[in-house]
Amino acid sequence: MPTENKPGLHDTTRGRILYGGDYNPEQWPEETWLDDVRLMKDAGVNSVTLGVFSWAKLEPRPAERDFGWLDRLMDLMHANGIGVVLATPTASPPPWMGHRHPDTLPVDQDGRTEWWGGRQHFSHSSATYRRYAAAITEDLAARYGTHPALTMWHINNEYCTYDWGDEAAVRFRGWLQGRYGTLDALNEAWGTAFWSQGYGDWAEIHTPRRAHYLKNPTQVLDFKRFTSDMLLECYVAERDIVRRATPTIPVTTNFMPLWVGQDAWRWADEEDVVSVDLYPDPRDPFGAQNGALVQDMTRSQARGPWMLMEQAAGPVNWRGVNHPKPHGLNRLWSLQAVARGADAVCYFQWRQSRQGAEKFHSGMVSHAGEEGRTYQEAKQLGAELARISPEVTGSHSPSDIAVLHDWHAWWAGAQDGRPSTRVDYPDLLRAWHRAFWEAHLTTDFAHPEHDLSAYKLVVVPQLYALTDAAIENLLAYVRGGGTLVSGFLTGVADEDDRVRPGGMDARLRELLGIRTLHEWWPLDAGENVECGGFRGTLWSEEIEKAEDGEVESAYKGGELDGLPAVLRKGRAWYVSTLPEPDAMRDLLARVAAEAGARPVLDALPAQVEAVRRGDLLFLLNHGRESVTLGVPGTRRDLLTGATVQDELTLGRYGVAVLKP
Repeated sequence: MPTENKPGLHDTTRGRILYGGDYNPEQWPEETWLDDVRLMKDAGVNSVTLGVFSWAKLEPRPAERDFGWLDRLMDLMHANGIGVVLATPTASPPPWMGHRHPDTLPVDQDGRTEWWGGRQHFSHSSATYRRYAAAITEDLAARYGTHPALTMWHINNEYCTYDWGDEAAVRFRGWLQGRYGTLDALNEAWGTAFWSQGYGDWAEIHTPRRAHYLKNPTQVLDFKRFTSDMLLECYVAERDIVRRATPTIPVTTNFMPLWVGQDAWRWADEEDVVSVDLYPDPRDPFGAQNGALVQDMTRSQARGPWMLMEQAAGPVNWRGVNHPKPHGLNRLWSLQAVARGADAVCYFQWRQSRQGAEKFHSGMVSHAGEEGRTYQEAKQLGAELARISPEVTGSHSPSDIAVLHDWHAWWAGAQDGRPSTRVDYPDLLRAWHRAFWEAHLTTDFAHPEHDLSAYKLVVVPQLYALTDAAIENLLAYVRGGGTLVSGFLTGVADEDDRVRPGGMDARLRELLGIRTLHEWWPLDAGENVECGGFRGTLWSEEIEKAEDGEVESAYKGGELDGLPAVLRKGRAWYVSTLPEPDAMRDLLARVAAEAGARPVLDALPAQVEAVRRGDLLFLLNHGRESVTLGVPGTRRDLLTGATVQDELTLGRYGVAVLKP
């Protein structure tokens, strides 16, 4: 289907913020369903996701179908004005499949089978699994494609399986043949001259199972690419089935935040609706910032409004200590997602389970029932979302700043045998994004080969491996007048993880004012370096600047005394360490101001987040104390209806949505 004709989230929202979540009524007696509907309507729920883990219920034995219970549910939802996001149940095959067809079960890198009894126990490469998945999807599409309750398709759930098994190895060889064409090309790309690893027959290649010592890093890199592609093949196969049956109904699957196993840039291009599951820890002091990072990334992948498919109404069940959300925090974080582009706010799950592995994971209706605080807060939020929906849905959250991110660079840099295992790519991404968040600057995310010309500032926290196309894109961006800030270990290798001459691509060294990168000097835990006005952590580098490079900050003391810590050449900056948080915030805020990127409001208190979406201004107090701030002009708060003139007080976890 041509991209311009694809259905989108707007075809489901139709001017409303979707509100609801996963509904698993098969876990409950049927008499509970009517009570659920009553509570849903009271809470303003307008959307539920059905069937996510229902395969054994829908197909209790091979080729046998039991749709009667789902028929009644679909009719019940439609009769009460609640739309259905209908899931294919393929994330959790029934026990009979693994029992009859062991080839459908994934195998770990030690050759051990992963059995049924949990979920996600399927081999993405298994032809048998794919055949059964296609059959149940075909029947769901045929039966419910014209049902008036259907508003969206949800394929599988949180694609996250790896498989090192024999059938996966066969598919891996085919994938490699498609990528390289010849064994000579593969041997060159993988550098198999090292350690006598040269391959003379495709049959000699296996998935990178456990080895005596370090594995070939490019083989591991390609296996990660292959895994993402195989999972994507599974998604696309089911998507195409439902798309043929219902070409006007949008299709999605839910990402996990910054999950290592999916190239989500590529996946997002295959989705009609980009959706994500988001579970910040209520006790994490950076929970709000981590949430903002995921929201910014998801909005950027969607290139507009997106769907919060899952969040927790209260505590989860997988942390060592599972803390509930204090009063008001669920509302705050939900509205933060709306501020950053969400047109759907949904939960796992509607009613808290009484049995199974997730019975201590909260629901919108908790074990306390309708009188419980969790449900009462869900009712309040539902009413507020309905109130602001007409002013919000479909609008965008603009940004002048882009943070560059690429899964392939992450995969390549995460290899064993690297200079420092303390350098963790997601942590670096969070540190740079947090600096902007604390400076009250909103950001997009972008791939290094995307068109960057619309941004005033582009930052590269770390992109260890870069294609030639990506490097040329960065050069063109700066030549075109953009400002670039690069972190360390960027441009070290090409897409085959071959280290570029000089330890950093020569074009980037010239761009950034670096003559020679003599040596990397990683730092131990607790070690730091003085950098003339701030302290650097985690990493340092022995750099000789080019004649046209300007030293903004130099190392003081030790082996690197006097050498550049922060280097600048015109509008291109290089940061060869990780400044402590306050210093990172001040540095990036200074560069952003020089580039013309400014906060939405000046002089904001530290705990207040200000985000513009369309012509609306969202103000969110992430603190536990009330705060008063200046808001020049006259606006109306859509949540309360009150007029705000020049000044606003936000209570603990308070939110205002201001319209001019």
